[in-house]
Amino acid sequence: MNLIIPMAGMGKRMRPHTLTTPKPLLKVAGKSIVHWLIEDISNVCGEKINEIGFVIGDFGKETETELLNIAEGIGANGKIFHQETAEGTGHAILCAKECLKGDVIVAFADTLFRADFNLDKSKDGVIWVERVEDPSAFGVVKYDENNVITEFIEKPQEFVSDLAIIGIYYFKDGENLRNELQYLIDNDIREKGEFQLTNAMESMKNKGLQFVPGKVNEWLDCGNYAATVHTNQRVLANKSDLFKTDSQKFGKNVTIHPPCFIGEGVSLKNCEIGPFVSIGKESTIENSVIRNTIIQDNCELTNFNCENSMIGNHVCLSGNPKEYSIGDYTVMK
Repeated sequence: MNLIIPMAGMGKRMRPHTLTTPKPLLKVAGKSIVHWLIEDISNVCGEKINEIGFVIGDFGKETETELLNIAEGIGANGKIFHQETAEGTGHAILCAKECLKGDVIVAFADTLFRADFNLDKSKDGVIWVERVEDPSAFGVVKYDENNVITEFIEKPQEFVSDLAIIGIYYFKDGENLRNELQYLIDNDIREKGEFQLTNAMESMKNKGLQFVPGKVNEWLDCGNYAATVHTNQRVLANKSDLFKTDSQKFGKNVTIHPPCFIGEGVSLKNCEIGPFVSIGKESTIENSVIRNTIIQDNCELTNFNCENSMIGNHVCLSGNPKEYSIGDYTVMK
């Protein structure tokens, strides 16, 4: 089984956090989004992932090394591919064409999920979907009484279906997908100005391949800061056994309401933390109340109360209770 993760987008909706960190490497519950995604997919596969192709922009060598280490952590061979220009989902996947062989999962790195099923490899393809209120921002599917997908529609402006494709796909024949995507590129077949994966899947369907919708128990979006804070909450709740923290290790006048993630080297004094708080390594918090918030590494918070917030790396804050979305190296006193 091979896995392709397109993640070259600029993450504009997550600024200022993505000005210094690629969106898939932002941390929730102590791990990057892409790290959690790979672990979840590995569990669903029920078999070893041989190769992971990361399709990235100009993220730098440090990011590339981190991604390769994540792949190595599950016993996979990581490969880095660069998408120089943003030309759609189909174009991004084809950047990793050498990984398009045999069984392939494609997963876009701005979504997490919770599921309790194993992958059905007897199908030509599985497209994971979820009902949404506004399908116009998504690719959607329609399916028949036999649970076979009959139509793929990219970002419909008029209602045709509310079953949105959540960005996770299984293909039994990676070479076939590669050929279909290459055909789009070679013949400049675009939709809404870009090469779309949905067009390739529609062509495969018209040639007799059968795709079925896959269901997840929970779909967690990481598209903007508020959604990411919610995702942090849900990961902590769903994996609460991993996040048991003893308040006493931090001394007197520290109360931790689980589930919370507390990174290495964190110092807490006269604080109330949680529930649903993630604090990155080497951060210091004093005289503060923090709830439902992500705090990244090396932060200093004093006399600071907040909830429903996301705070970047190397941030120094002292202030009144509010909601915050604050990027790296910010100082507010």
